[in-house]
Order: sequence, then structure tokens, then C-alpha cells
Amino acid sequence: MIISPCISICKTDPQTGYCYGCGRNNEEKKLWKAANTLDEWKKENIINIQKRLNGWQLDSFKDSYKHKIENGISLFKKNLLSE
Repeated sequence: MIISPCISICKTDPQTGYCYGCGRNNEEKKLWKAANTLDEWKKENIINIQKRLNGWQLDSFKDSYKHKIENGISLFKKNLLSE
């Protein structure tokens, strides 16, 4: 199972249509939830969305996604729970 790249920062850039947190567009978000979407597509999508992000945004995504894979929760949600 491939973990969704959503890192709980769900705001869409009005110019590009990409999420500020995960870099996906709305169509890609729908495909992630579709039962017939192949893991191969999901792996490719993770590569593609990282190409859209750069600088601190890419670093933040990588750190939070890694934390989500290892701990089952994004860094954003972890920080909310610890407040």
C-alpha cells in the first residue's frame, strides 16, 4: 500500500491549481482515492509532485511525508495534537 502524500496542509494555489502542502491538483487527489488506481501510478505521482515543489516547500513535504509513513501521522497533525 502506498501512503497518500497528503500532509494535512490543504490549500490550493489559485494560479497553478496545486496544493501548497502536497503539490497535487484536484484530479490527482481524486485518483488517489479511486479503488482502481494502481500503485505504479501513485509512485509516479509522488515523483511528479516533488518536481513541482522546491525550496522550503519541498523540504517540508519530504520531512512531513517521511514522518507520516513512519508514524502514521503528518507533522502538521502531530503538532496540532501536542498543543
